[in-house]
Amino acid sequence: MKTNTLDFDAQALRERILDLAMRGKLVPQDPNDEPASVLLEKIKAEKAELVKEKKIKKTKALPAITDDEKPFDIPDSWEWVRLGDIFDITSSKRVMKSEWKEEGIPFYRAREIVSIKNHQKLKDPIFISKDTYEEKLKVSGRPQVDDILLTGVGTLGIPYVVSTNKDFYFKDGNIIWLRNIKKINPDFISYYVQSPYMLKIINNGRGTTVATLTIVRAKSLLVPLPPLSEQSRIAAKIAQLFALLRKVELSTQQYAELQTLLKSKVLDLAMRGKLVKQDPNDEPTSVLLEKIKAEKAELIKEKKIKKSKPLPPITDEEKPFDIPDSWKWVRLGDLTAPVEYAMADGPFGSNLKKADYTLDPEVRIIQLSNIGENGWKDQNVKYTTFEHLKSIQRSEVFPGNIVIAKMMPAGRAIIVPNKDKKYVLSSDAVKFIPDTHIYKDFLIYAINSNTYRDQVNEKLQGTTRPRTSLKKLKNFLIPLPPFDEQKRIVTKTFDLFNMIG
Repeated sequence: MKTNTLDFDAQALRERILDLAMRGKLVPQDPNDEPASVLLEKIKAEKAELVKEKKIKKTKALPAITDDEKPFDIPDSWEWVRLGDIFDITSSKRVMKSEWKEEGIPFYRAREIVSIKNHQKLKDPIFISKDTYEEKLKVSGRPQVDDILLTGVGTLGIPYVVSTNKDFYFKDGNIIWLRNIKKINPDFISYYVQSPYMLKIINNGRGTTVATLTIVRAKSLLVPLPPLSEQSRIAAKIAQLFALLRKVELSTQQYAELQTLLKSKVLDLAMRGKLVKQDPNDEPTSVLLEKIKAEKAELIKEKKIKKSKPLPPITDEEKPFDIPDSWKWVRLGDLTAPVEYAMADGPFGSNLKKADYTLDPEVRIIQLSNIGENGWKDQNVKYTTFEHLKSIQRSEVFPGNIVIAKMMPAGRAIIVPNKDKKYVLSSDAVKFIPDTHIYKDFLIYAINSNTYRDQVNEKLQGTTRPRTSLKKLKNFLIPLPPFDEQKRIVTKTFDLFNMIG
């Protein structure tokens, strides 16, 4: 764990806890515990009695467990068993879709079990009538407290321990019912089916889910069975450690939110001229802007660049707050370098299709997933060819350029790293090559500040995927300090960000 940022992999820790638990290494064994072998005999006898009383059906004996099947060693007081050895595994009586109602007895499918397990509100809940419910119970009975329901479709093997006597019914084929005959600790089994080993087995060793977990498959699943008392100790220890992890996760989340808030406040102070002192000896921003304007005019006169349509003058109503006298409000599009396509967006999707991709590391495509809130994210690597770049030249990007996202969320900006041979924009990004008279690191802070991002968010278009545009990004305002103050702001901001983490 990195204590300065509270970064840690909670899921990996949970998996490690479950793995240790299922190997008998999470809590000590107690020699006074009744061994699992005795528990198995009791379950066997209880099953036989229930069969005799016709309360459950007699099932075919499961195959003996070979040494080759056992995936790891367990303590001497434990036993390897099949799930069908310790539970009566069955399902429900079929309920037809025509029998579904808008009110009545709750009826659960796999998706509802997942929601209940995760303490989430049910979406579009289903019910059956009281008469239908009672008719089905005559054939199948109903789950009792400490029985376990396992999802058999979708995300397989999600366990729900029945904890209430309230009436409900469930869908056959979607959910497998583990009748807890001798009160095996249901929490222990619930944790076990969520362990990395068991999830892999349930999903046939694949990284993703398979079609179904059937009753037949469920009966054959291997379980390392501890003595009953140790099951309870293991379940209690896991619950304790998981609760601690949740507290740490919550603290991590709260700390991350605080970091974001503090950094946002730093940028807000920086953009208002309140982070560092103004120096009366600094050349005012007005002089800096005149230099940029004059150099562009000379290059236009020499026909080295084309004259672009001027952006509208800034009105007092547009200015979101007051800034120091030596600063100026400017439109981002007025700060571009005097080069062709200094501010341009990516090609239309039809001009950069999957057919234009290549596995060779030629021209790296900058996608939204590469534009992180805190800089470049080197993931989701895709390339197009050098040849195809010729047809979308205006969208070429160079190391050191700024790239701004048009969506998800819009307005975040990064500096392109110097790691690939060439770069080109995807359709949902905009490149910005700043004038050399502006300190680029200041511009990144300015674009990522709420001063700029609030303007972006106020004028987003679309409902399902709100986005901005190249034209809008050009017209949004930033407060521009003198060049030397830009550098002092960047240094101070960088130091404070490091302190915040």
